[in-house]
Amino acid sequence: MPKVFQILLWIAISAIGAGSVAFSAFHKGETINALWLVVAGLCSFAVAYRFYSKWLMTKVLVLDAQRATPAHTKEDGKDFVPTNKWVVFGHHFAAIAGPGPLVGPVLAAQFGYLPGMLWILIGATLGGGVHDAIVMFASIRRGGKSVGQMLKEEVNPFVGFVAMISVLAIMTILLAVLGLVVVKALAESPWGLFTIAMTIPLALIMGFGHTIFKVSVRDITIFGIFGLLASVWAGRYLKDWGLESFFDYEGETIAWSIMIYGFAASVLPVWMLLAPRDYLSTFMKIGTVAVLAVVVIWVAPDLQMPKLTKYMDGSGLVFLGSVFPFVFITIACGAISGFHALISSGTTPKLLDREDSIRSIAYGAMVTEMLVALMALVAACALHPGEYFAINAGAAKIVQTDPSQAAAVTEMISTAGFPVTVAGMEKLATDIGEKTMFGRVGGAPTFAVGMAQMFARAFGPGWMAFWYHFAIMFEALFILTTIDAGTRVGRFILQDFLGGLWKPLGNTSSLPANVFASALLVAAWGFFLYQGVVDPLGGINTLWPLFGIANQLLAVIAFSLGTTILIKMGKARYIAVTLAPLALLMTATFSAGYIKLFDANPKMGFISGAKFYADKIAAGGSEKELNEWAAQQFNFTVDTVVTAFFLLAVAVIFLGCLREWIKLLSGSKKAVLSEDPYVALGNETPV
Repeated sequence: MPKVFQILLWIAISAIGAGSVAFSAFHKGETINALWLVVAGLCSFAVAYRFYSKWLMTKVLVLDAQRATPAHTKEDGKDFVPTNKWVVFGHHFAAIAGPGPLVGPVLAAQFGYLPGMLWILIGATLGGGVHDAIVMFASIRRGGKSVGQMLKEEVNPFVGFVAMISVLAIMTILLAVLGLVVVKALAESPWGLFTIAMTIPLALIMGFGHTIFKVSVRDITIFGIFGLLASVWAGRYLKDWGLESFFDYEGETIAWSIMIYGFAASVLPVWMLLAPRDYLSTFMKIGTVAVLAVVVIWVAPDLQMPKLTKYMDGSGLVFLGSVFPFVFITIACGAISGFHALISSGTTPKLLDREDSIRSIAYGAMVTEMLVALMALVAACALHPGEYFAINAGAAKIVQTDPSQAAAVTEMISTAGFPVTVAGMEKLATDIGEKTMFGRVGGAPTFAVGMAQMFARAFGPGWMAFWYHFAIMFEALFILTTIDAGTRVGRFILQDFLGGLWKPLGNTSSLPANVFASALLVAAWGFFLYQGVVDPLGGINTLWPLFGIANQLLAVIAFSLGTTILIKMGKARYIAVTLAPLALLMTATFSAGYIKLFDANPKMGFISGAKFYADKIAAGGSEKELNEWAAQQFNFTVDTVVTAFFLLAVAVIFLGCLREWIKLLSGSKKAVLSEDPYVALGNETPV
């Protein structure tokens, strides 16, 4: 294509994207077509990847396609394996795209569609893609090392030690919330639980079939995909077959099941369970996201949620907190996610065949996740607002145990300006094959309802229940992939730390060491998961802000590392690419942390919440009330301690890095990079 036409084409794409964003922001009608958001997202994706990522890779990082990666220099056939670029992309996308791009935008929809849309588009292109790329670049240049290990070498051992402890603690919270989202989606949902349960024997058959009995990848893939679809179809007939009671469990039982699964996935050989589940989920993720994108374009639903709601002030029904700073911690994955640093410095750099693939895998996967988050926002905002709040409001959870409260809940929501009826909610539950949709907090059910309604409009209303449970299966499979991979990565990090205390515990080839480390890690995140499940307010309302704070603090750590490396590389003139998102996240996350700690409203502040329930316990009540209040007091106390620790630890890491920056920029300290020696591709000697 002649250069002049290329220029005109990109000018047109940029203009269409900017126009779509502007129309979405300034539109004054009651509703707006979702296509405006989709077009804005696609144009932002195209422009950011074509221009900003190219400049970042060629001018800032200066990738070298001829430099051997750790997959070559440390090739061992187990962890370090040169792998096809698109296979690595599938692995990386499957690992990073957990609940965040699906759940965060759904919860943030209570502010209206505009704040979430703007943060997703700006955060992913100027922040998230940079975050993932620079961490992966740094890890590849340092033999596939983790963020904590790199901070130890590039800053000082103390900062590295604090970072390693912080990463382990933050990972504990992240995995707990991932599990909680699955629990909220599957509790008292026999159809959904059956579908997810069936993925385990399917994965085992695939693992043994391919590894032991040498069944081809093609045949095992066909078996797995058809097995999943058959499981979703069969789930709707459990009641007719008299099997429903075998898959109808409360949240506590499902929580224990997820803990057992996480432990098994961490300890069992990777080919037996983890690898086939991840492989299968990759096809399901990419395929479902692609179909959803087509359906959104085809159906072109109107967004029923206004661009801004009255809950911008922090008085939300879903969660308390004003749009600043809470939209920045509610939407993490899909915009900027610190969790990605664990994958970008974990498994992915050990598989990357060529350094220049960082652009497509790190930055490319992040902006792809941006589109997923945008579609989740569309799914939530396409619902009638009354239904959205009836599903997500913490106060609506009471209907699950006391159906007589349904009228009071719908009246509360209707009085707030979002009309909804008991009959309408009962019809919604019947249409999707569930007992009730009141108080199904956590975001996953909302996304599933929105997706099911759009699919039903495209393919016929008779299949709405099927599509809902397909979406639940898709989300849970999405999230469980991150739980099992995260637990295994966390076990490696924990063993690195424990190996410093007693060397045998650091041996990843030792089954006893693996079992011990896995049990310790699962016990840690399982504790928070269980506390969230038994939380009378629904758990997600308490843990999601903690999840967001922990996740974004991890991103602060990663950006601090990235800034340090750029300065040491002699690229100080470019540090705005990391300092700008770092400053935003520092401001938003520390503000949110301060509010969650010290706000006087017991429904908002952790300290005031703990005191509120302590006073209620002191005043006396029924045995049931005292038990519920004690659980709430304990949860708020734990949240207080954990949040304070995270903020203090990250502040120490940031100040340590800042001290290093001042020394380097002032010339009082010589810049010495801890990169591995340069080895040309093709000249490496495997170790």
